[in-house]
Amino acid sequence: MDLSTLSFDLASLRAAYAAGTPVRAVIAEAMRRCASDTHHAFIHRLTDAEIEPFIARLDGVDPASLPLYGVPFAIKDNIDLAHMPTTAGCPEFATTPSESAFLIQQLVAAGAVPLGKTNLDQFATGLNGTRSPFGACQNAFNPAFISGGSSSGSAVSVAKGWVGFSLGTDTAGSGRVPASFNNLVGLKPTIGLLSATGVVPACRSVDTVSIFALTAADAQAVLAVTAAYDEADAFGRKAEPFGVDFSAGPFRFGVPRPQDLAFFGNDAAIDLFAQSIERLHALGGTAVEIDLTPFLQAARLLYEGPWVAERYVAIHDFIEAQPEAVFPPVRSIIEGGKTKTAADAFAASYQLKALKRVCDAVWQHIDCLLTPTAGTIYCISDMQADPIRLNSNLGYYTNFMNLLDYAAVAVPAGFQASGDAQGLPWGVTLAAPAFKDIPLLRLADRFHRAQALSLGATATPLAHTPTIGITDLPKGSNTAGTAVCGAHLSGLPLNWQLTQRGARLLGAVQSAAEYKFYALAGGPVQRPGMVRVAEGGAAIHMEVWEMPAQHFGSFVDGIPAPLGIGKVKLADGSWVSGFVCEAIGVEGGTEITQLGSWRAWLAQRA
Repeated sequence: MDLSTLSFDLASLRAAYAAGTPVRAVIAEAMRRCASDTHHAFIHRLTDAEIEPFIARLDGVDPASLPLYGVPFAIKDNIDLAHMPTTAGCPEFATTPSESAFLIQQLVAAGAVPLGKTNLDQFATGLNGTRSPFGACQNAFNPAFISGGSSSGSAVSVAKGWVGFSLGTDTAGSGRVPASFNNLVGLKPTIGLLSATGVVPACRSVDTVSIFALTAADAQAVLAVTAAYDEADAFGRKAEPFGVDFSAGPFRFGVPRPQDLAFFGNDAAIDLFAQSIERLHALGGTAVEIDLTPFLQAARLLYEGPWVAERYVAIHDFIEAQPEAVFPPVRSIIEGGKTKTAADAFAASYQLKALKRVCDAVWQHIDCLLTPTAGTIYCISDMQADPIRLNSNLGYYTNFMNLLDYAAVAVPAGFQASGDAQGLPWGVTLAAPAFKDIPLLRLADRFHRAQALSLGATATPLAHTPTIGITDLPKGSNTAGTAVCGAHLSGLPLNWQLTQRGARLLGAVQSAAEYKFYALAGGPVQRPGMVRVAEGGAAIHMEVWEMPAQHFGSFVDGIPAPLGIGKVKLADGSWVSGFVCEAIGVEGGTEITQLGSWRAWLAQRA
């Protein structure tokens, strides 16, 4: 296999490993690609000796047993990797941690292999990627243009096809703007869902680690590993059920009023946003015009209000001792936090509470919100000549998200057809209330696939990658996915045992073609049984439901023998908890494998 052409999307990597490609060969190819970095994407790349322990962990391990086996990834250099310097974009600030950040530990345990630490706007203060002593990070498509920031190198390393995914952070848009400028999916998770232990803070109360990926399915796979609750993180939150999954439609999406939209002279972006609205219409959405004014008022609090004092608190000892080590635009922003008072903080928190009440009312009328990710893009020279004003323009649609506690996904929306940025990618953002990360990713996946795009700046077509599986739920999500095949299906006699416990239907699936299906003897409510067999099996129609974890035990306790909950293999090769039957339990029953579904048997009897 010619590894120089191997796409690093997760599906392609899984296929390569399943075909017997050695993990060391793949990681060597990834390191070769990273070594070609002329975009100032990396601050530190691991040497062969530094990377060997991560590869050695995978020796003798079945690739199918780990969700991220052998996947190369990059880490924004404000997130700790054990025994590697963490600079936060400032060499004088550097420290070398003895252990990795909590979520890096989760990724390594899942089989992922870190390749290096990536460039950023210093102290994660900026949305453009030029505020770094390690060099202005260049756009993956055109090096004359900004990459977006602050997670600049993280985005570029994925877009160029050097790694499979990367981690950034997001306070004001740092996990979304670079995704838009580099044709990537950028997930800004619900605040607290991903651990911040081992992360250099910017604004601690509104920071989140973010995920850059080539596809929404890849972002969700990484989320499933990293969304583990961290007891040591004082701002950590346990995942909550996301409720109604609006992603399959019909759904209602908010669109800012024309007078609220700002594209800063970029006519090509105006056209792409109009096309994005029509694309959501085609996917089953209904546009609802909303007043963006209160959202923009909340956004202004992030830098004009006292939250900037959090940036000062995060590095106050360092900036007081070595102010000259901090980039001038970054220093002026952070030092501005010194003058904020407790009275300022309380007054602004009251104002934000009032604005959030107004903004949250919009969710009574819409399922998600659609905005541009950034109205326009700038070349590096223009950004450096006017660093404050132009950077502010980049945050027009992003600064309010974390303050208002919303989840958001940046998704590619095409390429600009005219103007100075002709040929560069542009993107939109889908947003919803906290813990709606999964429906947002699923809708982003559908939106992304409605376009004939390639992955990042590579030549690999998006169409060659799989969609998101409905059974993919984040680790520690406080929910349990359960596959049902009989009387618990929608509209059938025992479905109430699911709905009464707050369960939500995720969707219909087919089992792998490895099951025999029986109408069991007894009653009064008739039930089927699925038995996995080595040969002679068929695919069985099932539904997957998401249930709050606290109710799962009582649901299982009510299941009579010979049925029980075990692992069911699905047609896509994934496994999910679901109804299984002891082989002895089918005695006296009727085999109905040939029908392939319980509803078909009920219809036949009727």
